[in-house]
Amino acid sequence: MGRAVVSKGEVRPIRSLVYVGAANEAAVTRAVEADGDALFLDLEEPQFPYGPTERQHARQAVGEYLNSLTDRSQRTQHFVRVNAPATGLTIADLAAVLTPSLTGVLLPKTSGASDVHMLDGILTCMETERGLPVGSTQVFPLLETAEGVRDAFQVAAASPRVTYMGGMTSRFGDIYQAIRYRWTPRGDESLYLRSKVLMDARSAGIRYPVSGVWAGWPNDAAGIRTWAEAQRDLGYFGMFTDPDGIGLAHDVFTPTADDIEFWAGLIAYGESASRGGDSTFLWPDGQRGGLHAAYLESARMNLQWAQELGL
Repeated sequence: MGRAVVSKGEVRPIRSLVYVGAANEAAVTRAVEADGDALFLDLEEPQFPYGPTERQHARQAVGEYLNSLTDRSQRTQHFVRVNAPATGLTIADLAAVLTPSLTGVLLPKTSGASDVHMLDGILTCMETERGLPVGSTQVFPLLETAEGVRDAFQVAAASPRVTYMGGMTSRFGDIYQAIRYRWTPRGDESLYLRSKVLMDARSAGIRYPVSGVWAGWPNDAAGIRTWAEAQRDLGYFGMFTDPDGIGLAHDVFTPTADDIEFWAGLIAYGESASRGGDSTFLWPDGQRGGLHAAYLESARMNLQWAQELGL
């Protein structure tokens, strides 16, 4: 499978980043068959307990899976969460999974630009050694520390490899330890965190920010949908999910036929108005508005997003 250097502005939107424990081969197969936009194969801690034997098995399983991918037309992107450089395990993880089929690396507990620089250097050396295009392995920093959230812009701008990022949430995990909020289904306690990281990511050129996972009960479909819709309305284009949540994520983060019709119609109407026609129009909710050039650019931007989703 071919590999190319992808800039921040060229990446595809990810509606569903599907988490799967790398040590569970049956779960990997199920996740692949579920047809998410991207897989998140976990080498950091895919199961508990996770000893040396399980760790080596997970590396081998992910490497074999990635090496088995030969369909150049397949759309699913493949990310692997490796252990952070501070653990001393990163190079062994990458040695097992750095193949032409690997889209990128999820970097856990990213606390600052220096973490990205360190991983960037490691990847450059290993890509050169393996004959892969230098810079072709993307980096998705996971901001699970207070320092990482504070320096989110510097993290996102630290390397051209950083193509995706977003605000992480957890009921009782690493980001909880860092912030010490009290989790609620509404998510008010993490709204600032998610908003700040979103703004920093966009400021650094991240085109399609991806939100963290719903931290509530996995069978609470209404809660998951409410959460996903809140992320969409805030400005995120996708979210972390398990295989069962792919359909819901795609439903929430995919523009509707009515959306696309409105955007296309607005552009056509703008072209007509530019020739001297009426410059007022109706929003989808029925309210009347005055046409502005910025509205037309927004419509074009959204149509491009829809096209990149294959709509």
